[in-house]
Amino acid sequence: MEFTDVLKNRRSIRAFSDRAVEQELLDEILAEALESPSSSNTQPYKLAVATGQECKDIGQKLLFKYNRANEIQKKPLPLKVVSAVTSGVLPDGDYKPIMGKYPGIFQERRVQTGMGLYKVLGIERHDKAARDEQMARNFTFFDAPVAIFAFIHPGMTYTALVDLGIMLQSLMLSATNKGLGTCAQGALGIWRSPIDEHFDVPKDYKLVCGVALGYPEDAEVNGYRPDKVSLDDLLVPLKA
Repeated sequence: MEFTDVLKNRRSIRAFSDRAVEQELLDEILAEALESPSSSNTQPYKLAVATGQECKDIGQKLLFKYNRANEIQKKPLPLKVVSAVTSGVLPDGDYKPIMGKYPGIFQERRVQTGMGLYKVLGIERHDKAARDEQMARNFTFFDAPVAIFAFIHPGMTYTALVDLGIMLQSLMLSATNKGLGTCAQGALGIWRSPIDEHFDVPKDYKLVCGVALGYPEDAEVNGYRPDKVSLDDLLVPLKA
């Protein structure tokens, strides 16, 4: 593709085909992502790439934790506290996920994006069961055959997060250019233990997020693209 076509065609895919991604193609995407710049070329990140049965197994473990945690949330407060402590489903990720409302304009944008997505999916705002079901699909990677878990070394502080973001964007653009789709998923940073059961991740690396990757299904939801801010919103004006 032309570069601008790659940029405009990349979007969050939420319905994947069960077609496996060829290992050679996956390796090409990962190698191209390594062309990304990083602070002083430190490259303070690692990826755990799950495919095949391991991808399915991790997804089922994450889904179990999500469903059990969701059940606990519906219990009376005293039972909720006891169940949360004894259930083994308390979040064990390395960074506390952002829960609840985002500040100010960011919450407005978040709500608008969610409403637009649910409209495409045909989910009414009051239909909590359908919303929970859609949220649960995050943890099986929207049926993607590849799940990528991204880690950083915290010794590089905030620059590691910047560097990881740049690298993941390169990865997602490479996948788009090759006819695949991706979905960056903050929700995959909630629980680390299922990943550690399958991968020998260095203990000094911290889990940040995940990326689902595969061939997109021909589904309406995959055409959803939320509005982007205007240049006026992006650019900081000069002082008068």
